[in-house]
Amino acid sequence: MMRLILMLFIAIFATSNIECYAQSASSNQGASNNPGIITGADQTEKYLPLLKGKRIGVVANQSSIIGKKSIVDSLVNLGIKIVKVFGPEHGFRGNASNGAVVSNEIDAKTGIPIISLYGKNQKPSKEQLADIDLMVFDIQDVGCRYYTNINTLEYVMEACAENNKELLILDRPNPNGYVVDGPVMTDDKFKSAIGIHYTPMTHGMTIGEFAQYLNGEGYLKEQCKINIIKVANYDHDMPYVLPINPSPNLNTQQAVMLFPSLCMFEGTAINEGRGTFMPFTILGAPALKGKYAFSYKPVSIPGMSEKPNHKDSVCYGLDLRSYEINKLRKSRQINLSWLIELYNAYPDKAHFFTPGRANQDISAFDLRIGTDQLRKQIIAGVSEADIRKSWEPGLQNFKNIRMKYLLYP
Repeated sequence: MMRLILMLFIAIFATSNIECYAQSASSNQGASNNPGIITGADQTEKYLPLLKGKRIGVVANQSSIIGKKSIVDSLVNLGIKIVKVFGPEHGFRGNASNGAVVSNEIDAKTGIPIISLYGKNQKPSKEQLADIDLMVFDIQDVGCRYYTNINTLEYVMEACAENNKELLILDRPNPNGYVVDGPVMTDDKFKSAIGIHYTPMTHGMTIGEFAQYLNGEGYLKEQCKINIIKVANYDHDMPYVLPINPSPNLNTQQAVMLFPSLCMFEGTAINEGRGTFMPFTILGAPALKGKYAFSYKPVSIPGMSEKPNHKDSVCYGLDLRSYEINKLRKSRQINLSWLIELYNAYPDKAHFFTPGRANQDISAFDLRIGTDQLRKQIIAGVSEADIRKSWEPGLQNFKNIRMKYLLYP
């Protein structure tokens, strides 16, 4: 009985912390949503006539909303015939942990079959598309190569092209749309489940723009027929506070904005807050004890991180929950200084970067970054200025390519 009471107390305390933290992070973000921004999904008058009388497939998760309600629930209530829902990483309702295999199921609320695109197959099969007249894609992205929604987008576009299905994309703002930064992946050997595109780490495009990029740059054997409902009254520099968490470990606006900089630490000895209710806002490791006063203990959290780095061990490092996000906005850059700082502070540098592919000189860090150059530069003590200088040719080339596919200023 006492154990049950204690568990309930912990749950209430954690929920309270999350709510307070979310309010603090939203305030720290520096600006609230522009009330004039209208997502593609919210402009129902533009696409409902395209759906009526057709058998519809929807690629969606918990971020796919009309107003405050699930797009699937809303469309069903509007009389649209949805025959299948396709769910990306974390599942349709967004309750699966990062990297967890998601199985097919029947949605308990609507009775609609849910096909996982993060389980046995990553793209819809011919059989799964056979009874679909039109596919709809509506998922909130955060603008990073290693955020797997753009992988799902490519696989869905490929399947639609192969099976002569049109794809309707309901576009959403990119909360990190102001930044195009990081090394560009240029070699196939660095392709993995967390990166399959020749872009910088942050590409600065919306899902609709990225779909045009995939079509135009030859990622598909044949182009996919797409129709994009654009975001109204939006440009890439506009701050945008997400109305709902895009994934379990991006549970605050602060985490969303820090994600491009802190996700680099996956593939290192540093825990990036997984295993806490503050993911992607804190950094630490047990080996940094005595070098940093801030500490926390990652634990297993079902639905978020079951096996976080340094599980059940006290980590010491940086608390970035109050970091002023406008500093990143003004610089238009990923923060590289935290990576350099923690590498220099780490006592066992030979084990700072974790191994990746067996029998290859490619670390798990390299797969996330898309190149082994940054790891080698960090180890060699190359300055941040010189590291950034080495990125410039690839970045400038990508920016020139990107311009062709932008839908917004």
